[in-house]
Amino acid sequence: MCNHYPTCPSADSLDREAAHVVRAHPDQGWSLLCNGVILFEDTGLLLPDGRVVAPHRGLVAA
Repeated sequence: MCNHYPTCPSADSLDREAAHVVRAHPDQGWSLLCNGVILFEDTGLLLPDGRVVAPHRGLVAA
């Protein structure tokens, strides 16, 4: 799906969230990345094969 150079990480890569945004819907809380991953504003992911990755927000320093 990616036409960028260098190509974006695949949906199976650990750095998959570094892919370019091709459609952003901030009003609905999600974006479609060029590798087919849907990224939700709570940091959860929906992968192209239907797998779900739970939200994984970083820890906030106190």
